[in-house]
Amino acid sequence: MALLINDDCTDCDACVESCPNKAITAGTPYVIDPALCTECVGAHDEPQCRLVCPADCIVDHPDFRESKDQLLAKYHGLHG
Repeated sequence: MALLINDDCTDCDACVESCPNKAITAGTPYVIDPALCTECVGAHDEPQCRLVCPADCIVDHPDFRESKDQLLAKYHGLHG
């Protein structure tokens, strides 16, 4: 499942650098591209953006449900 940044985002930019897939772009609120988001599966044990977010505004995306295997396959597709 991809993640989503909700309207509680303070545009602090903390999440952008933490993403191993470069899935997060600036906006109001910031945007996570579901085609690039693997919830850090393949790179880390948990989503790094959630760890660094001071506003606690990164939530599960309601429209993109993927298994750990699907997320890992996506990660390998992105990183070879």
